[in-house]
This record gives sequence, C-alpha cells and structure tokens, in this order.
Amino acid sequence: MKKKWVALMMTAVFAFSTAACGSGNNAATNDNQTGDGDTQVSSSSSSENKDKPLVWFNRQPSNSSTGELDQTALNFNKDTYYVGFDANQGAELQGQMVKDYIEQNIDKIDRNGDGIIGYVLAIGDIGHNDSIARTRGVRKALGTGVEKDGNIDSEPTGTNTDGTSAAVQDGTIEVGGKEYTIRELASQEMKNSAGATWDAATAGNAIGTWSSSFGDQIDVVVSNNDGMGMSMFNAWSKDNGVPTFGYDANSDAVAAIADGYGGTISQHADVQAYLTLRVLRNALDGVDVDTGIGTPDDAGNVLSDDVYVYKADERSYYSLNVAVTADNYKDFTDSTVVWAPVSNQLDASAHPTKKVWLNIYNASDNFLSSTYQPLLQNYDDLLNLDVEYIGGDGQTESNITNRLGNPSQYDAFAINMVKTDNAASYTAILNQ
Repeated sequence: MKKKWVALMMTAVFAFSTAACGSGNNAATNDNQTGDGDTQVSSSSSSENKDKPLVWFNRQPSNSSTGELDQTALNFNKDTYYVGFDANQGAELQGQMVKDYIEQNIDKIDRNGDGIIGYVLAIGDIGHNDSIARTRGVRKALGTGVEKDGNIDSEPTGTNTDGTSAAVQDGTIEVGGKEYTIRELASQEMKNSAGATWDAATAGNAIGTWSSSFGDQIDVVVSNNDGMGMSMFNAWSKDNGVPTFGYDANSDAVAAIADGYGGTISQHADVQAYLTLRVLRNALDGVDVDTGIGTPDDAGNVLSDDVYVYKADERSYYSLNVAVTADNYKDFTDSTVVWAPVSNQLDASAHPTKKVWLNIYNASDNFLSSTYQPLLQNYDDLLNLDVEYIGGDGQTESNITNRLGNPSQYDAFAINMVKTDNAASYTAILNQ
C-alpha cells in the first residue's frame, strides 16, 4: 500500500489541488496492494461527511480544566468512538513501580544519606487527562499528594526543596524498620517557547537546571512519558546513576533499562493502534462494532478481555497497561510489533479497501511517531485501509484542520487533537 506523510506546513489549497489533479503521490488516489494483489479502492464519498465513521484517539475529547468528557464529540454520530488506554490504571502502575524500586533499593538510593528520598517530576501537559492522571498516580503512591477539589492536586510545584509547597506534601516510607521522607523537590510542565507540550528538549534543559541547583538531593527522576524521561536520562541521570522512570515503553527507553533506566509503562500501543482502525473497519463493513475485538472476525482476529476494556457510556475503548522493568524488559524491546491475536489479514473481496484520513497531533512526538504510527501502518495493510497520515506541529489545531479541505474524498476519519477541548474544530468541518 502506498502512503505518504503530508508535509508539516502544507496548505489546504495545495493538498486539495494535488488530490484533484490525481497526483500519483497522493495516498488518497492510489490503488492499494493487499495480500491478495491489486485492489481497487472503494469509496463511499457520496455519503454525508457527518455520517462517516469517526474515531478520536490518544486525546479524549474533554474539558482540559475539569477532565469532564465531551459527550457531544463522543456521540457525534452512531459510528463515533474513542480509543486510548486506561489512564488511571496505568498511572497507579507507574506510581507503584517507582515505590517498589525505592523499597527494593533503599540501601543505595539515598545518595547523600540525609534520610530524604528526593524526586523531580516532568509533567507533560497540565491540561491533558493522561498527564494529570500520571502526576496524581506518582504522588498517591509516594504519599506526596494533597487533596484539592476531591482529587489529588496535579499542579506543578516549581521548586520545593524545603517541603513547603502547597501543591504537595512530604510522604514517608518505612523499610527495614527505618523511616524515610519522600519529597518532590521540583516539578514543571514541559512546554517549549512555541507552546508545544510534552517537550523532550525542555525536559533535558530542566534536569540540567535542577541538577545544578539540587545536586545529590535528587535520588529519583520521574516523567509523564518516555520522550521526556529519556531526554533527562541521557542528559544527566545515566551518568550520575539516578534511576529514571517514564511511560509508553518506547523502544529506546526499554533498551535503556539495561543501562539503568528505572522502568516504564506499556500502554499496549499494539492493541490501541489495532482498535483505532478496527472500529472504523467495522463501521465501514456495516458489522457489529465488537467484530474482531471481543468476538472473532472471519479471519480469526480477536482480543482477550485482559488487554482492553470498553465503557459504553463513554463510547470508549481502553487498552490495559503493563509495567516494564528490569525483570521483563526483554519482552518489550520492539514496540512496533503487532499484537499476535489480531495479526491476520482480512480478505479484500469481503473487506474492500477504504480511504481513511488520520492525523498525528505532533509529528515530533516520540511515542506517536516511533511507536503508534508504525503500528497503524502495519495494521492498515491487514485491515485493507488506505490511510493518509497527516503530521501536525503540536501547537495549533489549524495546522491540521487546514489539511482536511476535502473530507468528501475519505470514507472515515481518525483524529488526534492538539488540545482535548477542540473537537468542534473538526466536527464543524464534517458538518459542512
């Protein structure tokens, strides 16, 4: 199957013109190669765009301040769903992983012997539900969280070497009959000057500043994702023997566990990527949405209930998370391998090729570009979907929506927003 990345700053006019003139390089106009040979792309472009299958993925439509789900976006039409992972379950796993490591290595983790286990925290996006959950998960497990409006406060502390921040409190842990204090020395949102969040370079700079200021007070580094975690690990933690914990199980982070990276969390991206395209395939085929998910399809693809959950009231599929540590990291070294139980090719005669418009909110995002998209590209072949991949700049919604100038040429849409509040920016286009 022929595909192409649309250039980051391509205008909507150019994108439309190349499609209209039948450019041989445009993924939306090419015939597709499947396991059974050349297949003519089947299009339902005569359908109303507002009625076409839509899946939100990775960023759940929600209020970035309160976390309340955007039910209007989640119920845009009868074939609209969200695909992500169980953020709270994963957050609890990450926090427990950090706590377990501290307990198991208490004899060497307190680098300056002051009885205080100090950690720094890289926060990805203060308005992102997953980032909020991970911050809360770590603080809950380590006893450093304080309640605010019925939940653990997820706001950054800034600098907190004296333990006086209102956003956190000192926790305690007892190991071998001795009590230790656990303190969040510092935390901040990793946003760059252009406004992009989850920014690895910003995290690398932050650990440089923190290490210069706090030195051997830093015993543990925690990050909301592996992109930022690896930036801090490579910039400082590795050379100083400080365990660093991330999230996503990116291949480089998993490999780094052999060099002292403390651990990470696999959010089963292989399952997520499959679900992202599978719900579209089912809607396009007019079959039950559970086909190939909870019940086998005609090729034998099916998921077990220990790798995902479906919440009907949220119209959302969530993959379950797995902790990746020194004990099991060799099982996770390639993050782009499809999940074996759903790796069977669909018959193109029964499931003709359809066109899908799919965007990645930030083409530079480590997890999405190095793990999620390669998985999607593996599954789109198996599911006979001709996917056009759009890479955003991670900063503005218009950088993406400007390239959805002719939605009528697609059969379905998979959307990864820059901000969780902005679903209407996309549904407005589909409603035209």
